Order: sequence, then structure tokens, then C-alpha cells
Amino acid sequence: MLEISNDLYLDERHLQFQFVRASGPGGQNVNKVSTAVQMRVRIDDLTELPQRVRDRLRELAGSKLTNDGEIIFDAQRFRTQERNKQDAIERLLALLRKAAERKKFRVKTRPSLSAKRKRVDTKKKRGDVKKMRQRPMD
Repeated sequence: MLEISNDLYLDERHLQFQFVRASGPGGQNVNKVSTAVQMRVRIDDLTELPQRVRDRLRELAGSKLTNDGEIIFDAQRFRTQERNKQDAIERLLALLRKAAERKKFRVKTRPSLSAKRKRVDTKKKRGDVKKMRQRPMD
């Protein structure tokens, strides 16, 4: 079980791993060993998470989300399978923690009447100052 927060956990059985050859630096090792990790998670299978977290996860996933409702993480930053696998898991947990946070709702406020008057008065004063800089009319 992977801990998302104090009261949320993720069962590792929902994670599917596939190892592929990585691109980029690594010398001859890149051509021989499949070190890159492609991790898939179906959002609908995460029934231990509340529905609001799963909905927010769909919003945050962006281009990682497929039409089938799977999130795909590609990890090839490191040279070993184990480190890349751990990297993919950490990225998923970070996304889940962000999805578990509650959005702060903005309380709409209006400026007071005195604040509106003060704003208009300062604009008028500023306009008068600029008007005084002009050349006098004949």
C-alpha cells in the first residue's frame, strides 16, 4: 500500500508496469537493456479513493490521460529499471496528493463606496497635475 495522505492509500495492484528501451544518453547500455518504465493506472479502478479525488485527478492528468481513462507515466530519467519505476510511482503520488487537496473557494468582494470615491479622486488629481504641465493656450 502506498500512502497518499494520512487517510488515503493506493493499492499497488492497480499499477501496471511495462519496461521499454530508453532513448538518450547511456552509451551501449541503452541498446541492450530495457530500463525505461511505462506505468499505467486506470482511474476507474481506484475505488479506494473518493469520487471527488478521482474527478480532480482526471482534470490534473492533462495529456497523460488516455481516452480509456488510463494515466500513463513514462520514466526514463535514470539508468536502472528500479530507479525509473520508483520515479514513476513518486510522480503518480505527487499527482494524487495534489488531487486530494481541496480547492480554496474565492469569496467575491466588492469595493466600498468610499474606496470607489477615493480612486476617482486620485485619478482626477493626477489628471489635473498632467493638465498643469501643458502649454498655456493663447
